Amino acid sequence: MSGPTPFAERLEVVDILRGVAIFGILLVNMELFTTPIYQTGTAYRLWPGWANQTVDWVIRFLAEGKFYTLFSFLFGFGLAMQMERARVRGVRFVPLYVRRLLVLLIIGAAHALLLWIGDILVTYAVLGFVLLLFRNRRPRTVLTAAGACLLLAVVVNAAPAAVALYADRAAATEPSDVDQTDATLELLAQQATRVYTQGSFAEIVRQRLRDLRFLYSFEILVVFGVLTMFLLGLYAGRRGLFHDVGAHRALIRQALWWGGGIGLAGNLAFAMTATHESSLADLISAIGFEVGAPALSVAYMSGLTLLTQQAAWRARLAPLAAVGRMALSNYLFQSVICTTIFYGYGLGLFGKVGPAAGATLAVAIYAVQIPLSGWWLRRFQFGPVEWLWRSLTYLRIQPMRASHLEGTRSLAI
Repeated sequence: MSGPTPFAERLEVVDILRGVAIFGILLVNMELFTTPIYQTGTAYRLWPGWANQTVDWVIRFLAEGKFYTLFSFLFGFGLAMQMERARVRGVRFVPLYVRRLLVLLIIGAAHALLLWIGDILVTYAVLGFVLLLFRNRRPRTVLTAAGACLLLAVVVNAAPAAVALYADRAAATEPSDVDQTDATLELLAQQATRVYTQGSFAEIVRQRLRDLRFLYSFEILVVFGVLTMFLLGLYAGRRGLFHDVGAHRALIRQALWWGGGIGLAGNLAFAMTATHESSLADLISAIGFEVGAPALSVAYMSGLTLLTQQAAWRARLAPLAAVGRMALSNYLFQSVICTTIFYGYGLGLFGKVGPAAGATLAVAIYAVQIPLSGWWLRRFQFGPVEWLWRSLTYLRIQPMRASHLEGTRSLAI
């Protein structure tokens, strides 16, 4: 019989990594919670002052793109773990996983439409079907595919800037074209701000639809980067990387140093050029980001994994595992809290909170989520949304109270 992963089978380091990713995602997402999609990436212009400028730069350098990639890696790792469990238990894996993805797709669509446009779950669900095609491929094939996807991510994201640079040098682009685009985006941003701060819930939903059409028109820029990390996670799961960290310590250390070196260099180039409005800067920024973000994500993951092998650090990081065990609930909880704070049906602070205050708010929200997650999981086997997800996936109601499975609480990967 198939069912969620028993508590005893979980890997604490994976839950800790997932818990860290949830904080990083919130820290980066805070800009989109309070800023129109048409103005994201322009905080350096919108919010003057050394505190806002410094926080914006640090987030861009150390956080932007590093944590949803970490979460993507863990998604791919989860596929490998679920496949192995299905094999051991003699159950058919593909139908179960397809239901899992379809339920995630529904949850993500509801999140994007009814709560917040910055949803990543729809992307994960759709690309999960692509990842499924690699489930029986050899590890070397999976790793090669990951490298190909990384190359495609660089090409797709750098191509517009490369074309613009060529056009600039050929004097084929008129400044008025750029000015007209900026003016259009500014009008769209003003409309979004007005609706999100003053509109009814129905009007906000309609605005979300407009914003989602705009956002998904750029989805190709994200797809290959997510697939890269999906495949690396699948590869790590096949290698048993987190099952026996000691046996893979040398590999993890190499990933730390190579990922850190490449990641810091790439992200420094990204952060230093992202605020310069030129085609050459855009080209350097795109390449730096697409190479540097996943590399630094791997370094973060490797460093945290090595830290968990030390008793003192493992004890310090252990509370984050509870956040990771109910990551989906915590991710959606962040959207509920932030939209209530920023949208008109709540406090109406949309467009009024800069990077420094936003980062402070992110820390405060996460500081609440840590003890709240621990409190919840001492009483229940699942986070509330995880319970719904798994009940629909396994087509039977999962026992919710922790007392149902004393000592082996089910908390699925």
